[in-house]
Amino acid sequence: MTLGLIKSDRRDGEGPLRAIGLMSGTSMDGIDVALIETDGAHEVVRGPALTYPYSAEMRNSLRKGLHDGAAIQERHLRPGRLALLEQYLTDLHIEVVGQFLDDIRMKRSSIDVIGFHGQTVLHRPADGLSVQIGDGSRLARETGIDVVYDLRGADIAAGGMGAPLVPIYHKVLARFLALPVVIVNVGGVANVTFIGKVMQEGMMAFDTGPGNALIDDWMLAKGGQRWDKNGTSAAGGKVNEQVLTELLANPYFTKRPPKALDRSAFDMNLLSGLSLEDGAATLTSFTARTIGRARRYLPEEPQQWIICGGGRRNKTLMMMLASCVENAVLPAEAVGLGGDSIEAEAWAYLAVRSLKGLPITFPDTTGVPRPLTGGVLARA
Repeated sequence: MTLGLIKSDRRDGEGPLRAIGLMSGTSMDGIDVALIETDGAHEVVRGPALTYPYSAEMRNSLRKGLHDGAAIQERHLRPGRLALLEQYLTDLHIEVVGQFLDDIRMKRSSIDVIGFHGQTVLHRPADGLSVQIGDGSRLARETGIDVVYDLRGADIAAGGMGAPLVPIYHKVLARFLALPVVIVNVGGVANVTFIGKVMQEGMMAFDTGPGNALIDDWMLAKGGQRWDKNGTSAAGGKVNEQVLTELLANPYFTKRPPKALDRSAFDMNLLSGLSLEDGAATLTSFTARTIGRARRYLPEEPQQWIICGGGRRNKTLMMMLASCVENAVLPAEAVGLGGDSIEAEAWAYLAVRSLKGLPITFPDTTGVPRPLTGGVLARA
């Protein structure tokens, strides 16, 4: 795996494919875009990556869409505002693909495939439901590039948790890290990938609990701010241990992995009497402690905890997490990785694996009975 220059001219014949990954995650900040070249196995060249933020109006619409998503009983349904929101979200992704290619000065004809995540509005694997809005077929038609989407669907249908899907890409990146290692993604929900030397697949993964979502929701509701920048509010507050104990009592934390979590699984009313700062401190500690609790399920003590996603910018969270685990807690950049781009890179990588019929989910990552490929291909 290297970070290198991907030339704009298209190569003919056999070899790695050039793929774009589009990720709009549970934090609902914007669309992350990344370009890689990969054979879908061990060869990865990481190219440019950019983020295109959502407008305040779009973020507000997506938050409202979560309420409509909670009513979904069949994954193809789009109740309330979701049908219109899906059209608008797809329009944004079409625009972003064109803007990204303009920004990096690359022709559309040089891209082999797009890996399209869409926006998760419901993740309830116990009921066989995981819904990401976004029209992959229209994205393919309008961009003129083949699109692989709905990468969680086959796993859910086979009895898996449908998440996390990034671990197989983490495993590729970990070839250049000291093992055993944990790669932690702190997005809206936090998840860990453990890569060691003693397991059949060499990895295990699961959602640990909340990431940034509860902190962001609290800051918006209590202070009108999108996030706790640098963890400043949390640093100025005091952890309410009683509220934290109640949050930690959620039965999710007694389940053995593999396991996956919905963004809306926790009762924010528990914090209703807290100040802005104390609530931020309590929720930040909640995220740190639940990530730290992942240690009880790991077969070996990790040499390093590599943090990616927006949570790595929260200095208070990073300090709290360091107090919960053994060994070093490092931002992704400290080991040469892109903390903001890993998930978008992964979706590009998964799209190529899907095209080649290679497995993308595994018993030790999603609980699916056997290694399984997935994704739906929309031809341009």
